[in-house]
Amino acid sequence: MADAGIFATTAEVQYKAGANCNSTANAETYINSFMTQAESRINADTLYNWSDVYPTLNIDVKGILKEAASNLAAIYVINYEQSAVGITEAKSRIDVLMFNYQECVKILRQEANRTKVQEA
Repeated sequence: MADAGIFATTAEVQYKAGANCNSTANAETYINSFMTQAESRINADTLYNWSDVYPTLNIDVKGILKEAASNLAAIYVINYEQSAVGITEAKSRIDVLMFNYQECVKILRQEANRTKVQEA
C-alpha cells in the first residue's frame, strides 16, 4: 500500500509517534486514515484548502504542512492506545506534538491570509 496523504508520509508520522506505539495504529493502513483526517483538519483550522493547491506551493509552506500533518497524525497513533507507550510518556509526547501543531496552524493562517489577499 502506498502513502495516501498529500502532506506527509507514513515514515514521518512514525518518527514523530516514537517508540513502543501500538503496532496496529502505527501501520500504514491506519496512518493513511489518520493522515487524510489530519490534512482535512489543517484545511479547516486554517480556513484554506491547502490540499487543492499543494503542487503550486513553495518548499517552505510544504514543510510547515508536513510538520503540522505529521504532528497531528502522530497524536492519533499515540492516542490509539496510550498504555502501549505509558500514560505519562504518551501525554508528554502528545503535548509536544499538539504545541507544534498549533504553532504550524498559526503560521499557515498567516500564509493563507497573504495568499487570499494576493488572489483578490
